[in-house]
Amino acid sequence: MSFLAEPKVIDSEKRDQLDADITLHLWSRTDVQTHTSWGAPIMWDGMFQADLYDLKHETDKSSVALTVFAVGRYLDAYLGAFLNSAEQHFMVGLPVKYYIFTDLPEKVPSLQLGPQRSLEVIRVQGHSRWQDISMTRMKTIADTIESDIRHHSTHVFCMDVDQVFAWRFGSEALSDSVALLHAYYYNSPKEMFTYDRNPKSCAFMLTGDFYYHAAVFGGSCTSVKAIAEACFRGILQDKDSGVEALWHDESHLNKYFWLHRPSKVLSPEYCWDPVLGQRQEIHVTRIRWAPKQYQALRPNV
Repeated sequence: MSFLAEPKVIDSEKRDQLDADITLHLWSRTDVQTHTSWGAPIMWDGMFQADLYDLKHETDKSSVALTVFAVGRYLDAYLGAFLNSAEQHFMVGLPVKYYIFTDLPEKVPSLQLGPQRSLEVIRVQGHSRWQDISMTRMKTIADTIESDIRHHSTHVFCMDVDQVFAWRFGSEALSDSVALLHAYYYNSPKEMFTYDRNPKSCAFMLTGDFYYHAAVFGGSCTSVKAIAEACFRGILQDKDSGVEALWHDESHLNKYFWLHRPSKVLSPEYCWDPVLGQRQEIHVTRIRWAPKQYQALRPNV
């Protein structure tokens, strides 16, 4: 694998397929960057008409899988709030299937689901290191897309459990491949981005476009499977080399999106940390970080 390979640009055929995005008002938000250098929109409040996106995806019969890992003490601490808030705000009006990966399936809380919404609990192995939990999720996601999700859903979102939906997270977020700007780095100079700087790691990067947050990523089934498989290959190669990427699967995800640029980028309003306080450009908080309890919840902290 070449560490210095040139990034790929979205081909014109895929851009043409994103017809709902032609309704975006890119110039309605002069206070922020609303599109990338390769033509992908960066989604901010005030740029889109939600009803137009909903109509398109209802007409296209889009359906969405939402994967989340709730392993060990994370299940009791976060899963209930995550699922209940998702029922209120995530892809409302579209068919949604939740995939809950946990080592404690008997403890998954009961949930009253709305129409066209379902839930499947899948047992996974617990790990003594939280880093291993983080990194092995990529293989589990890829395997589940191949065996199950692709037969039922057109799109997949993969999310961390320690967050809560607080506002619409709707069909405007759907695209072939979707990345999220990290709330802590979206307006920072590139020199501050915490890419993996170890040349021995497959996640090694000298530079990039943005710093993406692994708490939320998604896209079509084909694209998300490719993302997860590539990240897991990098993790295995690092293991063979005796190294571990700085931010584990997030480091590999950033490398992937540098080489295979996303067709849509979500602004940090789609995953905001209240600790950062109020920012003038953050009009709404669609997902907010839940309070972190690393000392209590992570097995090796």
